[in-house]
Amino acid sequence: MRVIKETRQMFRLTEALRRQGTTIGFVPTMGALHDGHCALIRAARRQSRTVVVSIFVNPLQFGPREDFTRYPRDLTRDMHLAKAAGCDVVFAPDASQIYPSGFCTSVEVAGLGDRFEGAARPGHFRGVATVVAKLLTIVHPTDAWFGQKDYQQAAIIQRMVLDLKVPSTIRIMPTVREADGLAMSSRNVYLTPEQRAQAPALYRALSWGKRHILDGERHAARVEAGMRRMVQEQPLLDPDYLAVADAKRLEPMSAIRGRAVLLGAVRVGTTRLIDNVLVDVP
Repeated sequence: MRVIKETRQMFRLTEALRRQGTTIGFVPTMGALHDGHCALIRAARRQSRTVVVSIFVNPLQFGPREDFTRYPRDLTRDMHLAKAAGCDVVFAPDASQIYPSGFCTSVEVAGLGDRFEGAARPGHFRGVATVVAKLLTIVHPTDAWFGQKDYQQAAIIQRMVLDLKVPSTIRIMPTVREADGLAMSSRNVYLTPEQRAQAPALYRALSWGKRHILDGERHAARVEAGMRRMVQEQPLLDPDYLAVADAKRLEPMSAIRGRAVLLGAVRVGTTRLIDNVLVDVP
């Protein structure tokens, strides 16, 4: 497995591969790899001749009181896991490679990023869209792979790629979960044993909401209230939002119809957890 730290070298390698007709699968990460990341790498491996994994903790997507400085970093471990999952090239630049002196451009997708995580974390999706646009330009992949756990992020990236005519296909893979349903996340390592025991209540609440809709409930407010009550039964969980939205436009629903996404975010101590489930209304 090859490790590249300079953007120019990464760009030249993938340009040469594309000229040879080689398909490139790309998995952008911030490191702290877990089974969810590895599932994306394996999916890229099945479809691509060359698999590139980026490891870059993007400072632009962290707010001033968020966990940028303590975000888990272990490049040696991450490279071992990436290689085992089928990675050919790890792109591990530092911030000066991605944002050199004088860098002053940002990318923002209007509308999709205004609610939910966008409202709770101002500027977050601008930082995400900017770094993903930069990485797609450098790596120039045939396909880029993302997880459904970050549903709003995935929707924003899909819209950005469509609007800017980026010649890469965005692939979204299902959320990988622990045995008790908790969505795998790099931030799960922050949880104490007591917090970890209560954290799966978020997924249970979202799953209850889905079952309630499939059983005939069409009033979003009732579903949202029920999901919130379930989360609040756990004393260590502080719900931020539990919402029913249109799966494509991410607009809140009052009457549930078509394809919906149930979105949830909770704070557990100093840790923020998000999750979602999709439901097709009969």
